[in-house]
Amino acid sequence: MTSEPLVDFDRLTAEIESKAAQYATAAPFPHIVIDDVLTGDAFAGCVREFPPTRDPFWKGYLHVNETKYANTQPDTWGDSLTAVAKEFVSPRFVAWLEQLTGIPALLPDWTMDGGGLHQTLRGGHLNIHADFSTHHVHENWARRVNILLYLNDEWRDEWGGHLELWDKDMSSVQGRVSPKGNRMLVFTTSEDSYHGHPDPLVCPEDVARRSMALYYFTEEERAVRRSTDYRARPQDGVKRVAIWADKNVVDLYDRAKRRLGLDDDTAQRILARIDGVRRRK
Repeated sequence: MTSEPLVDFDRLTAEIESKAAQYATAAPFPHIVIDDVLTGDAFAGCVREFPPTRDPFWKGYLHVNETKYANTQPDTWGDSLTAVAKEFVSPRFVAWLEQLTGIPALLPDWTMDGGGLHQTLRGGHLNIHADFSTHHVHENWARRVNILLYLNDEWRDEWGGHLELWDKDMSSVQGRVSPKGNRMLVFTTSEDSYHGHPDPLVCPEDVARRSMALYYFTEEERAVRRSTDYRARPQDGVKRVAIWADKNVVDLYDRAKRRLGLDDDTAQRILARIDGVRRRK
């Protein structure tokens, strides 16, 4: 598998000037959607190897503002998934990403801080938010770019799950990205790059919204720390109180995690129990 082409670099390189111009002028923040990033065989291998929904290595992020699962341990992934992730942290891909985004000296992150494999099940959601701004270990690393590669073999529009892109005032949605298989979304992470899929998925019980996410950083003398900034939509009504309260709880946990060197396991076990009670109700 690893000796075969994984990413269609010939096409990506040939289109870099037009794609960079499109990226820079995109609204509501710099971003681009590129289809068929992986070669056919590489995509098929990733779909085949994607962990089943009940795989023991999934860790749940289950609270008011999100209900999703992540696997941040590439050593538990199959060969195709690992090879693709290694390609995305390779000097060749990072150089292409720098050309696309106009951001020099990008640093890839094999530790998958905030990234890795993600899945969201029926009823799951991710409220609109701007991502946390610095690496949890390398706190002088500022998050600058996110890539999301969707790994759904099939995804129907009626299942929901389109990633919404909101303006900085949170007054209106400016774009929606369907999680179509072998589609990559690249965007600049900033204090107001608001995105998410806040409405519960209505996919079948045995289907998950699947993706691979990686972040890229720049080293700064004084990187500004911000935790994930969840925001309510105009139509969220009284729900905005719960969104605000949960955001502040997440911020407190994020501070404790950084200062005390905590891992996520204990918190995730507690959140999983709370989510189980909530679902039964």
